[in-house]
Amino acid sequence: MNQKIRISELPDFDPAEYLRDADDIAGYLSAVLEEGDTGAVIEALGTIARARGMTEIAQESGLAREALYRALRDGASPRFDTVMRVIRALGMQLVAVPDSHRAAHG
Repeated sequence: MNQKIRISELPDFDPAEYLRDADDIAGYLSAVLEEGDTGAVIEALGTIARARGMTEIAQESGLAREALYRALRDGASPRFDTVMRVIRALGMQLVAVPDSHRAAHG
């Protein structure tokens, strides 16, 4: 009755497959930004760029495709201006809002 599931038999999960429109992208990026993990933000930008098409994002950001891949690879630390160029190329913008958790405690 209780059949064991092997991790190796599970299908790979690729969030890029679920980013169909600007609202999906904005929700995903906002959730990752809220966590505050810089590496996760860079990884999310890479995922979103793959969902939209790396060639398209490279052209719209003015970055060479290879440079875009390097900037968004695991463990990369791209310059802030590169991150902003990618965000703009994705049709997104960063918006500051008060941190409700911190406001409640301070």
